[in-house]
Amino acid sequence: MAKKIGITEVALRDAHQSLIATRMPIEDMLPILEKLDSVGFQSLECWGGATFDACLRFLNEDPWERLRTIRKHCPKTKLQMLFRGQNMLGYRHYADDVLEYFVQKTVANGMDIIRIFDALNDIKNLQTAIQAARKEGAHAQVAISYTTGPVFTDEYYVNYAKQIEEAGADSICLKDMAALLTPYETYRLVKALKAAVKIPVQIHTHATSGLAAMCLLKGIEAGADSVDTAISPLALGTSHAPTESIVAALQGTEYDTGLDLVLLNEIREYFMGLRKKYIDEGLLDPSMLATNTKALIYQVPGGMLSNLLSQLKQAGKADQLEEVLQEVPRVRKDSGYPPLVTPTSQIVGTQAVYNVITGERYKMCTNEFKGLVAGKYGTTPIPIDPEFRKKIIGDEEPITCRPADLLEPELDTLRSECAEWIEQEEDVLSYAQFPKVAVDFFKKRRDKKYGIDGKHADAEKQIHPV
Repeated sequence: MAKKIGITEVALRDAHQSLIATRMPIEDMLPILEKLDSVGFQSLECWGGATFDACLRFLNEDPWERLRTIRKHCPKTKLQMLFRGQNMLGYRHYADDVLEYFVQKTVANGMDIIRIFDALNDIKNLQTAIQAARKEGAHAQVAISYTTGPVFTDEYYVNYAKQIEEAGADSICLKDMAALLTPYETYRLVKALKAAVKIPVQIHTHATSGLAAMCLLKGIEAGADSVDTAISPLALGTSHAPTESIVAALQGTEYDTGLDLVLLNEIREYFMGLRKKYIDEGLLDPSMLATNTKALIYQVPGGMLSNLLSQLKQAGKADQLEEVLQEVPRVRKDSGYPPLVTPTSQIVGTQAVYNVITGERYKMCTNEFKGLVAGKYGTTPIPIDPEFRKKIIGDEEPITCRPADLLEPELDTLRSECAEWIEQEEDVLSYAQFPKVAVDFFKKRRDKKYGIDGKHADAEKQIHPV
């Protein structure tokens, strides 16, 4: 029986997040949106992840306005976003009232599919987001953060997939953010997932290690329903398998996507122009497009690798990278084998750097590492040794419940904190996630509105209260 494979195009979010640090502005998207809308993609991933932060911090763009603009120009295609469970798009856990309001506003502004993940694969941190998405009529897709290690067997992933289905998710995404999947492993795992759950399974992997297209193909043969790809000028390297190549590979088979290669080629021409521009501007480093198999050796995501090197250079200890790379798996084991994805990759990596450069393991611990060990981010895949925990957090009582259960409702407080800046209801949500960055953006927006420069902004504020 023929099975049409769905394609999620990630050029508007993860492709440029992976290659140019999420710096694609809406002006670069506008000329091609209508063509992208006419392809027939299963969805266009265009929001969430780091786009929200980058819009406010670097591009002087309102992320909500970006979403509304894309929705207006893409009326036919489902829009998709990435959402960090109880962390939303920020880096801490938020109270349920803020999360529910965020999901409500996201769907009201045009979002169709919310891909939700938790860095620890802790189902407790996903339940509110799943229920909120369903309540608003959005498709709740839950992503399994894929990683490797003694605990991460097919049985572990199948068990988690069953929990996801029971929690009410509409579909599952096997999310390989660090390009650790290999083709036959993908086949085996997708086969096991498809046998265990009734909801659709999608595959997301990166091309860092050079295996992405092979993984997608084997996953499709094993029964995957859809895959993530990036239009070829923004594909490969730390990005994804190229859309046109996957479409061509499946053409004329039982898995034919039904997408038009001629139209995709027209879209490719546009993005080739953007790619040249990004290289000329120094935004896109061509070395990011090279294959790097270090992830398969060290089990460390590419972004985390560059982050570790940068931290060591700042400390004048760049020659100790090899020691740090050997220390990362030990820190990870001590802290309950967290998958290495935002924010746990940064937490484990920084602690490994401290352990090496101080010459004594855990002599200095970051607050974030203490929080991870204390259960403030949720339950780790395997329990942390009580003696180790005592060494790190002393007599502090570890958290065993859902961390967000300890948070008081905070929406009203956040509203009053940023009241003077609010021009649209969504502004409180921008402020909730990035207070300082959002206020800087709000100031610039106000200055632009009244045609003044920053120097006169405070005086002007008194004349034009909002």
